[in-house]
Amino acid sequence: MRIGVVTFPGSLDDHDALRAVAAVEAEPVPLWHGDEDLRGVDAVILPGGFSYGDYLRCGAIARFAPVMSALVPAAEQGLPVLGICNGFQVLCESHLLPGALVRNDHRKFVCKDQVLRVENAATAWTSSYTQGQEITVVLKNGEGSYVAAADVLNRLEGEGRVVFRYVGQNPNGSYRDIAGVTNERGNVVGLMPHPEHAIEAGFGPSTDGLGFFTSVLTTVVGAA
Repeated sequence: MRIGVVTFPGSLDDHDALRAVAAVEAEPVPLWHGDEDLRGVDAVILPGGFSYGDYLRCGAIARFAPVMSALVPAAEQGLPVLGICNGFQVLCESHLLPGALVRNDHRKFVCKDQVLRVENAATAWTSSYTQGQEITVVLKNGEGSYVAAADVLNRLEGEGRVVFRYVGQNPNGSYRDIAGVTNERGNVVGLMPHPEHAIEAGFGPSTDGLGFFTSVLTTVVGAA
């Protein structure tokens, strides 16, 4: 299985994502923001960082990158796509996911180990978990507060599209403690915390992040 990781100008967790892909014995495939070719990959990860320096809104420029002209229709047709941190912002700006990410309510950058509760274990990226399971991964963001209109939030809740929720103190003011959401089909998932930083014992708070990458392996193999 081949999983692509997009590098934008300002991406800084792309190599971590590539390493996480290799850790589950899939083939990591670097993708360049300036190319419209997805190189035949079976899934795509949009990594964390500060694409285009976060000028304008975070992710607002990246949505117009040439690679997104190939990624958006592929995602709409079912390609598994995971957006982590800045990648989550890009997915929202590209309208593949609803809502937006804004400045943390305390106006400070936060970096900590964060407990999440799995609210939906039926997506392409979460099937290795169980609903209600609590996992610990890394959180690091300055504009990580997830916001959306009340009707959008109600629809997400009603359709089971909230994928992760923060456990304990809300770290950034996200509405309803939402840490990650999915599209209707369940193939596109975005979350603010970083599972790719929790894949190996002794390096990060846990190995809980591995489930994202084993999940997508199962999804693609099952669909083949």
